[in-house]
Amino acid sequence: MTTPQVALTGAELLGLFAHFLVLSLLAVGGAITTAPDMHRYMVGEHHWITDAQFTTSIAIAQAAPGPNVLFVAVLGWNVAGPLGALATMSGILLPSTALSIYASRWGTARRETRAVRAFTTGLTPLTIGLLCATGWILAEPYVGEPSHRVGAVGLILASVAGMVRTRMSPMWLVGLGAVVGALGWA
Repeated sequence: MTTPQVALTGAELLGLFAHFLVLSLLAVGGAITTAPDMHRYMVGEHHWITDAQFTTSIAIAQAAPGPNVLFVAVLGWNVAGPLGALATMSGILLPSTALSIYASRWGTARRETRAVRAFTTGLTPLTIGLLCATGWILAEPYVGEPSHRVGAVGLILASVAGMVRTRMSPMWLVGLGAVVGALGWA
């Protein structure tokens, strides 16, 4: 992992925490669905980390065992070390955890009502759209670079085909991506 590029002030750390606090409430489908806005905030708006550091942070965390939300800690670490990791993780976990506990208790008591069924059904296309946006943000640096374009597009198509047409574990596709990346094809 890289060392933090900048030493954030207390106000900037509070802003980082607050941004992830808001993103937590938008993370329908998991924290990864908010990666495009994390990218906009950390890379585009504040220039705390580079495009490559952002993508690498997510890749490292997704390859590690444990919950998928670990990428948030890696991003925070790359921005501001341990305090950055604390700010991003507590920001992303506090509201969503509290809301999830309340909503699951409320929804369980009313799961057969028309409104609850309609709400849960309506979240499906939203989640798919957010995941597609995240996929684009993560793929764009590689698809946009001519030397990696063919390998990156091939890997994306193979991954989509593998997930849609087979019941293979996604870990095989992660392994394929690692091999393709190690060989410098994507």
